[in-house]
Amino acid sequence: MAAKAVIRFAALLVAAMMIGAAPALAQTNDPNLTQTEIDCLNRGATAANCIKRDTKDTGGERPGDNSGERPGAGSAATNAVLLPALIVDLFPNPIGGGQAPLPTPDPRRDPASGALPPPVPPAGATAIQAAAAGGPIVSPSDLVAAEPPRAVVGDFVPDEVLVTVEGDAVQQIAASFGLEVRSQRQSQLLGSTLVRFGIPDGRPLGVVLAQLAADGRTLRREPNHIYSLQQAATIVNYAFERIALDAKGASGENVRIAVVDTAIDDTNPALSGVIADQFDAMPDVPIEARDHGTSIDGLIAGVGALKGMAPGARIYHARAFEGGKSTMDVVLAALDWAAEQDVRIINMSFVGPKNDLLGVACRNARALGIVLVAAAGNNGPKATPYGYPAAFDGVIAVTATDAKDGLMQQANRGAYVFLSAPGVEMVAPSGAGSDVVTGTSFAAAIVTGAIANLLHTAPDRSADWVEKALAATARDLGPKGRDNDFGYGLLNTKAAEAAKE
Repeated sequence: MAAKAVIRFAALLVAAMMIGAAPALAQTNDPNLTQTEIDCLNRGATAANCIKRDTKDTGGERPGDNSGERPGAGSAATNAVLLPALIVDLFPNPIGGGQAPLPTPDPRRDPASGALPPPVPPAGATAIQAAAAGGPIVSPSDLVAAEPPRAVVGDFVPDEVLVTVEGDAVQQIAASFGLEVRSQRQSQLLGSTLVRFGIPDGRPLGVVLAQLAADGRTLRREPNHIYSLQQAATIVNYAFERIALDAKGASGENVRIAVVDTAIDDTNPALSGVIADQFDAMPDVPIEARDHGTSIDGLIAGVGALKGMAPGARIYHARAFEGGKSTMDVVLAALDWAAEQDVRIINMSFVGPKNDLLGVACRNARALGIVLVAAAGNNGPKATPYGYPAAFDGVIAVTATDAKDGLMQQANRGAYVFLSAPGVEMVAPSGAGSDVVTGTSFAAAIVTGAIANLLHTAPDRSADWVEKALAATARDLGPKGRDNDFGYGLLNTKAAEAAKE
């Protein structure tokens, strides 16, 4: 009997220690608790100051509370993480060390057959990984890194969620769930109000997303994913020859193109008269780098010694990256501005995780007749999940090849890869004058410039026509037919130009 008593006491002691070490949220599993009581517990409020109230009361304010504080503002959990809106690669890679990779999303449709391969089910993804749906978005950093390329993973701002809301319920939602409104704006491409809510009390992101999902006032709820750039001489780049574009006759005159990237050096001679307008989607963040954006704009429409693929095109440049990184809300603001400029093409030389808000924005931009071009990514042949926005339906995903039509070693592979274009060791303008650049970011710029030539010749060509013509006329590389390395093959501008309607 004494032995049984000792064992029983030890079990109780272990259980007590586990409860004491668990966060407050772990104590809210009682099915008899009301949602209000759960909210109080989640905010760490004590029994003395957590006043029972009906969340449907006016604005969700607590009676008799004249402090003006946000719900839970004075009782944030001690482990709350407060980070700036811009995150610069602070997160470790969760893939590896025995963890299962994130579930692979459905690859984009095949324009020839319209078929979608069957989805690959999740392989033991964690709750947070599932909620993040693939983690942050990586931007156009096509520079070949000194360290081995790693897979795009679930990086996101840990104390923020992005929510689309109809009507004027933003403040009520914030009060109901103990959130703070950090920014809100009407999004043209999303067709609703986009709100960036902060989580001031340290609740896990997945928990907040689950709580918001039960509220009919919210339309879509996503992590604020992080995106990164994808970048790994008085001579004409070999790109002209490889994509069958006559360097002397190349022109994108009067074609309006939006580029979402870093800031640019608009004093570079290659961009003289090229930039029609600029927009800063992150005005509170100091500008430190201009190279990547300058190279992208120059490869598309540069003039002079560093001539781009489509001289004469009008570039509408949105700065949305600093330190090679950005967040979903910043990228969406840049895309909204781009859509308002009545552009024909949007170049997105950045990569990251699947995000439903970004998918909606891309789908609606395509419905407006905008051709979307994106970098496939530089995370290597085993990178998971696929790179977005390139893997979204209706986006032309571009991988990079070299002067001998060989695939860039660091390029992503996958069924979503649509087209190949030069992107290895090309001379391009940069903030310091010029540089040799490598990456799928720059291959995407080459394709954007080629499409501008097609639209200059026949402005009434639709986005659907462009996509089908590029697929039908690409020069096959690798295994016969479309493959996961080269897509349909190498861009052939001359053949695409002659394609029938």
